[in-house]
Amino acid sequence: MIRVQGLTKEFAGPRHGVFRAVDDVSFEVRPGEIFGLLGLNGAGKTTCLRILSTVLRPTRGVVEVDGVNVVRDPEKVRSRIGFMSCNTGIYDRMTAWEMVEYYGRLYGIPEDRLQDRLAKIFETLKMNEIRDRLGGKMSTGMKQKVSIARTIVHDPPVIIFDEPTSGLDVLVSRAVLEAVAKLRDQGKCIIFSTHIMREVEKLCDRIAIIDRGRILAEGTLEELAERYRQPDVEELFFDLIQRRDEEIPV
Repeated sequence: MIRVQGLTKEFAGPRHGVFRAVDDVSFEVRPGEIFGLLGLNGAGKTTCLRILSTVLRPTRGVVEVDGVNVVRDPEKVRSRIGFMSCNTGIYDRMTAWEMVEYYGRLYGIPEDRLQDRLAKIFETLKMNEIRDRLGGKMSTGMKQKVSIARTIVHDPPVIIFDEPTSGLDVLVSRAVLEAVAKLRDQGKCIIFSTHIMREVEKLCDRIAIIDRGRILAEGTLEELAERYRQPDVEELFFDLIQRRDEEIPV
């Protein structure tokens, strides 16, 4: 469903050099799977996801979403993905229903199908009690639910979550994680970017640890624990980061 091969992204450096934000990254994600992209802030997670969602063009490498190349046919890729970040960006003067309905129309969903789709999403995410609430009067948790709803309104086969629980309290984070797990059960292909270890352990089927643009390790939690002889994801993560520091001194 997602294939990334030899992905590299370079930017012009501050002193006429080149900054390599993503360096020869490769991975695949299958339907019905949550693939965790785990790394510190600035590790290259968001750059990878922006390339997958066609916001950025890769410098080198091949990136395909549902069999479609992100460079050759970006419009077709955008119709096949949903992208949600920690920045909700909810319009203050639109209700929850109006907001999700608006995005459904942007995706070209026929009106008769759209209303049925909205009703199903609002029921699944338990949003009917905020259906008519204006964005300016929503709590952070309510806004996150609306963000999830508009991300999945066109029923995309691939969904990308870029640190969706950042800054949320425990209860709201739990609700977001439960919604993501339900999407996996529906057979969606999901990338979940985070730096929160407990979310990875609770949610992800496979993970890749990324640091300074490179994948340090990739596999299931059980495979990585056995391979690196570490008791949990946190110890594994910091062990790999420390090894990387020793290889490339600051």
